[in-house]
Amino acid sequence: MTNSPRSLVLGSGIVGRAAAWDLDRRGHRVTIADANAVAAQRVGEELDIPWQKIDATDGIAVDEIMGLHDTAISAVPYLFGMELATRAANSGCHYFDFGGNPTIVKQQLRLDDTARSADVALVPDCGLAPGLANVLAAGLIAKAPAEAIDDVQIRVGVLPQAPIGTLRYQLAFYAGGLINEYAEPCEIIQAGVVATVDPLTRFEQIEWGDRWGSLEAFSTAGGTSTMCQDYEGRVNQLEYKTLRFPGHGSVFASMREIGLFETQPGDFTGAEVAPRTVLLDLLTEHLPRGEPDVTLVSVAVSAEGYNAEIRIEDVDDGQFSSLARTTAFPATALCDLIIRGLVDFRGAAAMHAVAPADLLMSELSQVGIGPQAR
Repeated sequence: MTNSPRSLVLGSGIVGRAAAWDLDRRGHRVTIADANAVAAQRVGEELDIPWQKIDATDGIAVDEIMGLHDTAISAVPYLFGMELATRAANSGCHYFDFGGNPTIVKQQLRLDDTARSADVALVPDCGLAPGLANVLAAGLIAKAPAEAIDDVQIRVGVLPQAPIGTLRYQLAFYAGGLINEYAEPCEIIQAGVVATVDPLTRFEQIEWGDRWGSLEAFSTAGGTSTMCQDYEGRVNQLEYKTLRFPGHGSVFASMREIGLFETQPGDFTGAEVAPRTVLLDLLTEHLPRGEPDVTLVSVAVSAEGYNAEIRIEDVDDGQFSSLARTTAFPATALCDLIIRGLVDFRGAAAMHAVAPADLLMSELSQVGIGPQAR
């Protein structure tokens, strides 16, 4: 297919692998790239697609490879997001990433004029949450008959199907991203205005049927994307919380309370070390990983005369983890919709401001992701 779009996936971990597979399924000419040549080669050979060794910090190499592609999806840590988005715009390449860090995303959105001038789309926060969950919330808000919205509540969790240990959790993605969600201030809308609350607070219990039972939900950072700024003055209450098995949040809250999230080095028995560095190493070493998982999403919107909720329950399909599916496939679907001209967007904006909910869900139904019957 000589006219098929050329798409680059940066990062060959579980999410990058799933993204490359779905773009290939959609008829794109995909290249998978990673700083680890062995990892890139493994995925490239498995999917029968070209692979390259590319370090995201190598600006010359990134510019060169982006210049050869129509779209790029970044599945590397969020710290590279601003640099990669800038290079994509300068290369005339559409760009999508999984975001999750409000500071980085706000920097990326300042590239709006640059992206428009380059005739490209730059869309961060394109995964699960932020990402799909926010698109669903925006879709329900758009369907409300009333202009003023009383309440928007978003709850999302990726959980092991068979939890073990005190934390009842497995490491689903980069441990630094997990701690970032648990450490940073959480944006909400409260009484119609943007506010922040502490992470690992505002606990509540959520019932999720016979299989998953009672879960806990608590405030974490990044999940609202830019929704608070976008809906301030129209929505009275808006909040995002993470779902976990009961007991998980209080353990991490205790870690935060005693200083284990601190990033500044301290003197510990004569050694200068940042507590967070130690914590991340220990989480990476000791938390289980790779077992079958489940993704749970609840999005509820209420207004005068209007109450709507969407729930999604997605499980590991044996080929990809549920985390990989629900993170990668929303981004690849939007990438494909934009490159095919079915979503007409140029500039820089978060996913919920770009992707129509019904159209995105129609695309995701092709890979078995859809609303739960209620």
